[in-house]
Amino acid sequence: MAKTNPVEFFQQVRTEARKVTWPTRRETLITTAMVFVMVIVASIFFLVADQILSFGVGQLLQIGR
Repeated sequence: MAKTNPVEFFQQVRTEARKVTWPTRRETLITTAMVFVMVIVASIFFLVADQILSFGVGQLLQIGR
């Protein structure tokens, strides 16, 4: 692979950065809200799953007494 000098490299980086389509403020807010909602949903799911497993293990340990 051919080496490029630093000036040419940064020119190429700048050219590529201009091609990037940046999200709008609205898209960013909607995506952020969706992430928070999914985090809450996942947290509730794992809380419920943990409680069910904890109850099940507790019941199994009670059998041995």
